[in-house]
Order: sequence, then C-alpha cells, then structure tokens
Amino acid sequence: MSKGANVGRFIAVSGAAALALTGCSGTADTGGATDGGTGDGGEVTLEFSQWWEPELPEGAFRELMDQFEEENPGIKVELLSGPYASTKEQVVAGAAAGTMSDVVGLDGAWVSDFAQQGAIADLTALMEEVGYDDSGLASQVQVDDATYMIPVVNFVYPMFTNDALLAEAGVDAPPTTRDEFADAAAAVTGDGAYGWVLPLSLEAPNGIQNDVMSWVWASGGSMLDGGQPALVDNPEVSSAMEFIQGLWDDGVVAPGAFTMKEQDKVEEFTNGRVGMMIDSLAHVNLIREQNPDLDFSISAIPAEEGYEGERGIPYASWGIGVAENSENKEEAFKLVEFLMSEEVNSELSSIANAFPGNVDSVPDFVEEDELFGTAFEIYQSGFPANEFTGLPVAEQLMRDFGEEFQRALDGQQSMEEALAAAQATWEEEF
Repeated sequence: MSKGANVGRFIAVSGAAALALTGCSGTADTGGATDGGTGDGGEVTLEFSQWWEPELPEGAFRELMDQFEEENPGIKVELLSGPYASTKEQVVAGAAAGTMSDVVGLDGAWVSDFAQQGAIADLTALMEEVGYDDSGLASQVQVDDATYMIPVVNFVYPMFTNDALLAEAGVDAPPTTRDEFADAAAAVTGDGAYGWVLPLSLEAPNGIQNDVMSWVWASGGSMLDGGQPALVDNPEVSSAMEFIQGLWDDGVVAPGAFTMKEQDKVEEFTNGRVGMMIDSLAHVNLIREQNPDLDFSISAIPAEEGYEGERGIPYASWGIGVAENSENKEEAFKLVEFLMSEEVNSELSSIANAFPGNVDSVPDFVEEDELFGTAFEIYQSGFPANEFTGLPVAEQLMRDFGEEFQRALDGQQSMEEALAAAQATWEEEF
C-alpha cells in the first residue's frame, strides 16, 4: 500500500459490547466455480475455504452447513478445510491468481493487502445491495471506510494471574491499575519466580500486538491517528512504553524475553514460574489439562491510573469475507448472514470456546464455567482492540517495532528514540 493511504482501523459497532479478532483464509483451485457456480438442477455450489473445521469437534461445522443448505434450497456448500498454515499458503496464492473460494476465512492482518489487490469484495457495498442490517455485528474490519472482513467468533486476550503466587507475595487480588501491577510484579519476583512474562520474539512478533500495545489499548489509547502511524508525540503510547521499560529495569520480567514466543509464555505460566501474563482465552483448557492444580484467574488488563473509560481488549478472530472473483456474491453473503445470525453465532461460538461476533449471541459455556463467565463480562464491558488488524503488512509492522523496542529495553537507545525510529519505518511501510 502506498504511503499516505487511509487505512481504517477495524470498527467496533455499537452494541452490548464489541470485540473482534484475526483469522486466516484459504482458497480453492478454481474460485467460485467458473461455470457460474451452477450444478445439476440449477443449484449454486459455494466453495468455502477455511481452517476452522479441523479445529472444531468432528462433524460440527458440517452440520451447520447442512442446516444452511436446508434453509436455503438451491445453494450447496463445499467445505475446503485444512490446517491454518496450509490454508494461509493457499489464500495468498489465490489472492494473487484470482482463484479464491467464494467464501473465505480471513486473517485480519491480511485484509489491507487483499483489499488493495482487489481480491476480496467490498462488503459494505454488498450489504447495501442485499439490504442487510449490520447493527447486530460486534465489529467490522475496514479499509478506506469500506468493510472487507467480518469477525465471526473472537478469542480475547485478558490478563491471567497465578493467584497462589500472588497470595504468597501478599497480593490479595489481581491488579487493576498499572501501579498495582508493578507492585504485584515486584512482590512476586524472587526464588525463581517472576512477576510478568513478555514474549518479544522477532520471528513471531505478535507479542508486540498482544503483550505490548495492549497496555495502550487498555487505557483507551491508540497508536494511530486517522489511520496513520502515531507513535511520536503520543502520550498514550509513550506512557505505556515507559511503564514496560520500568518493569524491565526493575527485573520483574521473566528472562529470555527477546527470543520468547507465545507458546513459551504459556509454558512459563503453566509451570508456575510467573505471576501474570496476557494471553488468549483459548489457552484456558490447555493450562488446566497440563497443570490441574494451578490456581489461576483472569481479569481485565490494568489501566493507567485515573482512567475510568472502557478498556480495550486484545483479540484474535475467525474472520470471513467474499472473494471478488466469485460469480455468486449474493449467495455467498447469505452464508455470511447465516453464520452471523444470533442463534447460529451462539452455537458456533459455543463449540469453538470463543466469543460471538453477533452482539446478541451468548455462548453456552459462559453459564457453565465461572472463568469463561468472567471473561465474557470483560468482553461485554470493553471494546475490541487490535489496531494491527486491517493495516498493511501488519506482521512486518510488529517486527519493525519489536526491533526498536528491544534496543530500548537493552539500553542501546532511549524509548523516545525507539518510537521515532519505529515511526519512520512504519511511515515507509504505509
């Protein structure tokens, strides 16, 4: 994308609460059936490429597609399913060749590039064309004020606390402010334990998104201004980075941060070596399985002192879009509409252990599991916060920032210099 293009951050639609996330997309060998998508008897066959089916209970997603077919006579759905990595390779190739499936699972980090390529359809225009009311959508991912992806289900990143470690250190409750967090981290650190774990691997730089910028969003801040980089002369960003620098200088961050990836972070927490981490709710059951005796809870990411507004919550999501090359866009959007309906979205979020993309949907597990119920309350009271979603070369932006951020933590430059250097690089990327 050229410098100066107006790349819109994702839009949180008004409702009970909004939260969105990133996902990934796939493609077929031939996008949207070159014969017009009609089979015997005049039926339309939609190709739906995604990585969701393998991650759900066996047969569950196919059952939803069967329900859609029953409710929409004349439309069939062919699921093209595969692991995330292979789906990613396919969708990138399909975007370049114009052979995407009619309906595609999308990663929000790719939306800007695909939109600029003309590979995915303008859903704002499509919704207007079919008369769709989007007031029930929790969020939409936009580029240049047009929607290209709708998050179907969302996986939030709250703060996890090892309550036993905190209690042993004299901390009675999870911290709610930055000062409380710093005090708790200092109290926990010692005897082989650390207050906080921070993954800053440049190979997998999503720690910048989930563990660093999350402190900005938790206090209602932004790293963008009008869709453009705003890292310099931005007190919301500088105060959060200085806060993390202070934690680093105090020695409360677990060692090995510069090469640590998300899975390493989860392992440190699961094994009881750190008091606090920011992590995906999707890992709750994994932590429980690997360490059934671990006493932990979740809460909102602490905010800056005095902040009383809604807190931004990092997220990732299974997003959905329609291929521009599809000859069956209207039918394709019927499938999108089906998945975003209140009842179906509740069912899908329940079997995925995720939060719904429809503001009126409620997954079953929030009433059955206290921890997930707490997470849902956090979800409802905050707003979706992932400004990398919809940006050009989003992963590279994280890596660029991570390189300068590491140099600042390591004492090679000031944090002010790091933000200025990252800003300059980001402006070139935009």
